[in-house]
Amino acid sequence: MSLYIFIIDYTLGIIMWTLIGRSAMNIFQREDSQFFFMRVFVKYTNPVLRLFSFITPSFIIGPLVPLYVAWFFYMIRFYLMPYLLGYSVMGMLSFPLESEIAQEIYRLFGKN
Repeated sequence: MSLYIFIIDYTLGIIMWTLIGRSAMNIFQREDSQFFFMRVFVKYTNPVLRLFSFITPSFIIGPLVPLYVAWFFYMIRFYLMPYLLGYSVMGMLSFPLESEIAQEIYRLFGKN
């Protein structure tokens, strides 16, 4: 697999997981919280949320908007990327970022 595919997938994956993290953090923290991690999530995801604001329905409550936008990144990574790359099979752990993480978890905690 080419390096640019990994770069694109890792970038999309990091954005997706950061948006999911922001939604999860929002369960415990307000968006204007002074907690360091919440400030980082808000700072780095606000530009992405603004970019997708034209397709975000107004009826979605604020804390769920990052999760809604993360869904688009998931759909791009799961359906569009394999299609553009010519793969005929799509499935779990077909994402390079998550595959690397899963392999490391199996290596650390799996039975050898």
